[in-house]
Amino acid sequence: MRDAQDRPLDDAERVRPADALVAHSHGAHGSVRLSRRAVRLSLAVIVPAGVLIVVAMALLWPRGGHPVDTGGGSTRASGEVRAVHHGPCPDADPAAAAAGTPSDCGSVQVRITDGPGRGQLVNSDIPAGPGAVQVKVGDRVVLVVTQDDSAAAPQYQIIDAQRGLQLWLLVACFAVAIIAFGRWRGVTAMAGLGVTFGVLLYFIVPAILAGKPPLLVAVVGCAAIMLAVLYLTHGLNTPTSVAVIGTLASLCLTGVLSQVATAAASLNGVAGEESSFLTLMYHDVDMRGLLLAGILIGSLGVLDDVAVTQAFTVAELSAANHTLGFAQLYRAASRIGRAHIASVVNTIVLAYAGASLPLLLLLAAGNQPLGEVLTSQLLAQEIVRSAVGTIGLIAAVPITTALAALIASRYHRHDPPPETPAREVAARRHAKPPLGTPAPSAAVPPRAHWTWGEPDAERP
Repeated sequence: MRDAQDRPLDDAERVRPADALVAHSHGAHGSVRLSRRAVRLSLAVIVPAGVLIVVAMALLWPRGGHPVDTGGGSTRASGEVRAVHHGPCPDADPAAAAAGTPSDCGSVQVRITDGPGRGQLVNSDIPAGPGAVQVKVGDRVVLVVTQDDSAAAPQYQIIDAQRGLQLWLLVACFAVAIIAFGRWRGVTAMAGLGVTFGVLLYFIVPAILAGKPPLLVAVVGCAAIMLAVLYLTHGLNTPTSVAVIGTLASLCLTGVLSQVATAAASLNGVAGEESSFLTLMYHDVDMRGLLLAGILIGSLGVLDDVAVTQAFTVAELSAANHTLGFAQLYRAASRIGRAHIASVVNTIVLAYAGASLPLLLLLAAGNQPLGEVLTSQLLAQEIVRSAVGTIGLIAAVPITTALAALIASRYHRHDPPPETPAREVAARRHAKPPLGTPAPSAAVPPRAHWTWGEPDAERP
């Protein structure tokens, strides 16, 4: 009888080159060093892409600033409500009062804590109208200060509530939750989020306001965000490099599709009050290009998510079985990608629908025919956003999967599975079997004589 401890190691107990690849893939978060192949591929992606992005950002960088809206001579101040004096409106409609419509034309006493008139007690009318802020004693509010030539003293009017402390607490909870769950990856994710906001606030928005082409600015800005965030979050490894290439290709395709779709649908980007006001205030801004830039920026987050998922899926499949070729890896990862796309498509549509919910309510209340509602400028923009973003998202799956499968299949084509190191082999052989494990029987032949894939009748 052959001792069970002297049996040859099966495939599950061998360390394959693919396992080393996966270990190297996450080497940025562990103690395993990066492989030379991963470093070479990463540098081959980072260096040329980084040079192109830096040159493009230097050419598009807004120099000399951009026009600033001075607010018509008004400034803002912060204050704390000290007293609220309610009173009826002198010209209140009796019919509205009989119907129970609130009518309050009292005054609010506010102590200015920051801004013009700091430390003074000023009076303001109680905010009225749709969406007016409700005030009570102790509330911290924002006031607009206007100074007329005919008035001896500046006029104060409450326009909003201060909510900075609440938002900072919420952001702190958000950061703690991400770091507590993701640990080091959570820290890098927060750093990537900082890079995203930095590029948006210091490059994309100022460049568009300065009159630069919005679509080109969005492509360069999104490429900078993607390159920095993906390597910062997922490390310097082969799957991340594949995800960067796949995201960049899908992003360019999305830009081309958005250009064609907006031109075919005759969309000019001026559909709401915000865009109309922006057109009046900043004549140099290309509103149609701004619409295209919004489509690209909105699609980037989902594009890199899908690309990263596909790239690391192929790496894990190759690690599990290094004998898989290009076609097998592509088919297996594509099945996972199709399941992912099926859920993400609904996510994109719901995200745009949620952002446009007031618009949908307004159109539904107008009793217009469905065809007119769907083809209106306001809703047509959202349809183009959803459709173009989804097509670009779908394209990211085959592009990234094919590239990742090609690299993985070539990497493992001629690599035989080496044995486990001698120290680990000795530890496994001398390990005691768990309690209740039956003793090896002489009727069971050595493991090397048959495989689990053979029919039971053909086994000795």
